[in-house]
Amino acid sequence: TGFHGTHVFSGVVLNFIIFVNVIMGTYQKRGHYEMVEKVGLYWHFVDLVWVFVFTFFYLI
Repeated sequence: TGFHGTHVFSGVVLNFIIFVNVIMGTYQKRGHYEMVEKVGLYWHFVDLVWVFVFTFFYLI
């Protein structure tokens, strides 16, 4: 669905931002990786929702 696609797109953007910050060493300088963990949780939540969306809209 379009709503889910919007969340996937925002997740890709967030993952790209995290990637750039990791390459620049931002989190290592700060000494914590909280934002990486939060974006990871968000990404896996969107992934889990996709499993249910795919199952109920396309298989059933």
